Formats: sequence, structure tokens, C-alpha cells
Amino acid sequence: MHIADVTMFYAPASGGVRTYLDAKHRRLARRPGTTCSLLIPGPQPPTGEGVYQVPSPPLPFSKGYRFPLRKRGWEQQLVRLAPDIIEAGDPYVTGWAALNAGRQLDVPVVGFYHSDLPRLISNRLGLGSDRLVERYVYRLYRRFDQVLAPSQVMAERLKRIGLERVTVQPLGVDLESFHPRYQDSTLRQRLGLDDDTKLMIFVGRGSREKNLHHLLEMSRQLGKGYHLLLVGPNMPSQVPDNVSVIDRYTPTEEVASWLASSDVLVHAGTQETFGLVALEAMACGIPVVAARAGALTENVPAGCGFLSEPHSPADMVRAIRELFGNHDAASVGREARRYVERHHDWDIVIDGLFSHYRRLTQSSVGSREAQQGPQHG
Repeated sequence: MHIADVTMFYAPASGGVRTYLDAKHRRLARRPGTTCSLLIPGPQPPTGEGVYQVPSPPLPFSKGYRFPLRKRGWEQQLVRLAPDIIEAGDPYVTGWAALNAGRQLDVPVVGFYHSDLPRLISNRLGLGSDRLVERYVYRLYRRFDQVLAPSQVMAERLKRIGLERVTVQPLGVDLESFHPRYQDSTLRQRLGLDDDTKLMIFVGRGSREKNLHHLLEMSRQLGKGYHLLLVGPNMPSQVPDNVSVIDRYTPTEEVASWLASSDVLVHAGTQETFGLVALEAMACGIPVVAARAGALTENVPAGCGFLSEPHSPADMVRAIRELFGNHDAASVGREARRYVERHHDWDIVIDGLFSHYRRLTQSSVGSREAQQGPQHG
């Protein structure tokens, strides 16, 4: 089986989509009889070796992202590759190009709904724009042979706007890259903390929907004995005394070390479509305290951490004090690691994904054979 992925969400500082695609292609490439191709925006024509850059202009101030403007180059490259199935990873030009190429090749096309586009647009343009965007999402995704959503909450949102062929396909975690063994005993010393101080961490972009101001207020209310480490680009510069900031994109190795060296991940975001960093923290053996909203409600089960009321620093303070006052946080972290091993090992995730591909390609072949009718010798 030849699988082709197309997406614009692939850049040097990419997040969950690139993580998913890299993990998927590494594992699928090891399957006998399986070929993988990845089409991404770039400055150069197709390069071969499984990764093909389709020339696309850069997005200003986007840290390496490019935005395709024309479908033709993407369609032509897909038709030349002639895959058995195509997966589109964004709802823009490449999604339409994947559909057009799929029709020309008569192969199934999957749309993976990684980002909540209506909410993303309304966050920037204001309420009222979401209805228009929902209509656009419906018009595009109803054409796919299968729509995959990373969480139940996202699948339900797509079904509410009228889409029917929607299946939940969770993402995974690299259990070797994110592991408790990467704990760094020098981190507290570098932060100027004593052994009794509880170290909280958040890793991600400092974007509006992450609600970092709630984490800062939480830290202020917790005060002495608690310290928050914020890691990622666009972090706030004005913070309470018990907050440290590493304001840059960081590679996986550093993130894993910081997570494994902390006592708890805190996450105040209310619009997560999956919340991969929560599972990465759990894989590193630490519990999670998160807002009871979005996909975090699914990915932080009982026994692996605590959920707090959304937009409530005070209730997050309550959850933090509950974790450290009435529970053995280290034991909770060990259970969190076991949960990720059982449910989010990439090998398990990719097996589920491949079963979707196999069903769709077999159905497509059967449909073509039925249309052609019996063959006579």
C-alpha cells in the first residue's frame, strides 16, 4: 500500500501535526509492502526520498510556515506518485488538492481534522465568523471518504455541523523519547529552588487560547513553596516572582528532560483538540492538572491527575493543593506513565490508523470492480 500525506502544517518549529506525521511515516515504512510519501510546502521543487517539497511562499512572522496558494502543483505531484490512499492534514489549499487528485486517481482520500478551524478563526476575528467557517468546513470535509478526528470532543463537534463519516483516531507518544529516565537532578539548582518546592511546568506556544494569564494568577495565589516553569515561544515577560520563563522553541530532548524533572504539568487551555503535551508529561512520569475542557477531559483520566474548572485559577490552586496534600504525586505520575503505555504507544495508534486505510482501500477496489462488471475470457 502506498500512502501519501499532504499538509501545510509542517515547519521547523511545528507542533503536533509534524510529530504525528514523523512518527507515522517512521513506523509505516517498516511494514512490508508499505510505501509512504509526504508532501509539504517548501522553497524547492520535489526532492524525492519520500519527502516532496511543493514550492509555496513563506508566511510572514510564522517561524518557517509556508502557505500554498495554488492547488495545481500539489495535484500534479500526487498524480505522479499515484498512491493508493491520500491523507490531507489541513483544511486549506492542500485539502482541496488532495480531493482533486483522489478523483483523478480514483483512490480514497482521508481528511484528518487536526485543528478546530471555526474556533481558531473566531479567536482572531471575533464571534460571528464561526458560522461562516463551519459552513466552509462542512463543504470541504463532506467530500472526504473518511474524516479522522483526534478526540471525541472534536468528532462530536464535526457531527454537530452535519458531517457523518467521522471516526476518532487518537494520537500517540514516543515512549522512548518521553521517559522518566530523563530526569535532570540539576534543574532545581539552576532555577534556585530547594528540594521542598513543588515544580510545576507548562510547555507550548504562548498563544491566547493557552490562557497563560490563568497560570500566572494560579502561581501568584500558590505563592511560596510552588514554582512554575513556562517553556516555549511567545511566553509572557511580566511574571510573578515564583515563575521562570524559557522563551524559545526547544527540541524534544530538552522538553522531555524538563518534564521528567518537574512535579506536575499544569494546563489552563480550554480549546485543545488533543493536548499532546499532557500525554508527553504523563509518559515522563508526572501527573497533570488541567482545565476540564476540550480534549484534556479525555486525556487526563482519573488516577493520572486532576481537572479544574475552566478559566478558574482558584480552582486550579485547589487541584494543585489536592494533588500534593492528599495524594502521593509520584505514584500518580507512575500510573500516568502506565496509562500512556497502554493506550497511546505510537505502535498501537498506527495499527489503528492502518486498519482505516486497509478498509478504505479494499472498499475502493471492490467498488471499482463492481462498476467494471464481470470479466470474460
